[in-house]
Amino acid sequence: MINQANKTAKLRVKRAVRVRKHLRGTGLKPRLCVVKSNSHIQAQLIDDETGTTLGGTATFAKEYRNTEFCKKNKASARKLGEQIAEIAKSKNIKEVVFDRGPFKYHGILAELANAARAGGLQF
Repeated sequence: MINQANKTAKLRVKRAVRVRKHLRGTGLKPRLCVVKSNSHIQAQLIDDETGTTLGGTATFAKEYRNTEFCKKNKASARKLGEQIAEIAKSKNIKEVVFDRGPFKYHGILAELANAARAGGLQF
């Protein structure tokens, strides 16, 4: 069982590297990195040139505790997409590079991306 877990972890890293080798975020067009765990979702705006995080939000953030948005589901993803679009607007960012990591672009990730687009981000 341990060998299967190691194999799965290696394949996950391999997928993430394959996706990220084509993506670079700048100060004007940062990378919108989305991370999913078993119970939460996290989105960050990252400037790869300086190695800084320009802003971010997650379902485990203080404002989402004890609300319906504290879990990993489509409603939470929609809320995070709207929130990350507001953060980007406050920093005068209109375009981003979407980094899905090792995850497929469907379900929760697609919902977050569509909400961010509806909030005014272009990618």
